[in-house]
Amino acid sequence: MQQPVAIVGSQRIPFVRSFREYARTTNQELLTTTLQALVKKFNLPGVLLGDVALGAVMTSSIDWNLSREVVLGTELDPRTPAFNVQRACGTSLETINLIALKIASGQASSGIGGGCDSNSDLPIMVKKALAWKLIDINNAKGLGSRLAKILSIRPADLTPAYPGIVEPRTGLSMGQHTEKMVKEWKITRTEQDQLAYESHIKAAKAYEDGFYNDLITPFKGTSRDTIVRADTTMDKLAKLKPSFDKSDQGTMTAGNSTAFTDGAGAVLLTSDNFAREHQLPVQAYFADAQSAAVDHVHGAGLLMAPTMAVAQLLKRNGIALQDFDFYEIHEAFAGQVLSTLRAWESEAYCKKELGLGRALGSIDRNKMNVKGGSLALGHPFGATGARVVGTMAKLLQEKGTGRGLVSVCTGGGMGVAAIIQR
Repeated sequence: MQQPVAIVGSQRIPFVRSFREYARTTNQELLTTTLQALVKKFNLPGVLLGDVALGAVMTSSIDWNLSREVVLGTELDPRTPAFNVQRACGTSLETINLIALKIASGQASSGIGGGCDSNSDLPIMVKKALAWKLIDINNAKGLGSRLAKILSIRPADLTPAYPGIVEPRTGLSMGQHTEKMVKEWKITRTEQDQLAYESHIKAAKAYEDGFYNDLITPFKGTSRDTIVRADTTMDKLAKLKPSFDKSDQGTMTAGNSTAFTDGAGAVLLTSDNFAREHQLPVQAYFADAQSAAVDHVHGAGLLMAPTMAVAQLLKRNGIALQDFDFYEIHEAFAGQVLSTLRAWESEAYCKKELGLGRALGSIDRNKMNVKGGSLALGHPFGATGARVVGTMAKLLQEKGTGRGLVSVCTGGGMGVAAIIQR
């Protein structure tokens, strides 16, 4: 970064299971509430920001200008511009990176990056056959022609088209792809359940300690993430049936996979000068970021791209995988996290896939997702990046000094990683 990019702070609404508390709530409402909470927290009513980048994965064509409409729904100066971003589950980490690059280059002195997702307000579409016939009806000349077009509609045309969370080029879901990864890396069911158990216990402890109190604004009668299970046990997790490979070879369950989640999050970034002028605190600094992709169509593990993004990031910054005080690694699935860790420890993988001379090595697991991860807190696709950056910045602020690594795997065989320091 050419000039320092300060992370002032973050806000999010509680992450909840889909189809429950936020049923019939739009992405725009989720994000507007979140941004307004950020504006209030840092006394920004009437303030003109350089830019705002927001995004979601499950979007409707009606939301073609989502970010701008969200900004207009807050107390920010209405002249604040905004734009949409979509990089699957890495969406809000990418929005934060783009705002950081604008600040680092001097194009802007302030901005917000964030995102959201709601499976409870799915953009259900009509079939192409019906859509084309409706267009023909609209363009028809004369009553007779229009009636003929209407009569061409068949009952089968009326079946709604629901968005599917599968890879278009393979036809497999993320869970099915990850089952292949855990088999390749020989990740056991017990290892996956253990990571899930630790995620819930850490998240519950973080709530007991009040860590999330100033990071979450209440919404729809909810003041905390609803997926966290303080009472979970290894025995309870062991009783769950496989969700993706339902044979006796399947190891991935609803307990060691993330639940469908609704939520939103946003992060305020500024230059040092802007922070001083507006008397804003600085939690940490956004130092660098990297995206990468794998060829999952031809056999690579769908969610292994973060191994590459992190390797490139470490090389560019001249640091080792062990040179971090905290790690925030998105837990799409317990098996995905464990496959990533196993790959970094593999000399063969690091040489062949990452082009390195040796393995990156192990990390101290006691430094990973110390306040709980996505398995416990939930995973609204477009909001997770904002959550992990917000958590990391606060961890570094509390420590007083240090460096953190954040990593998010995404659909399409991509990954995004970033370094945050104080």
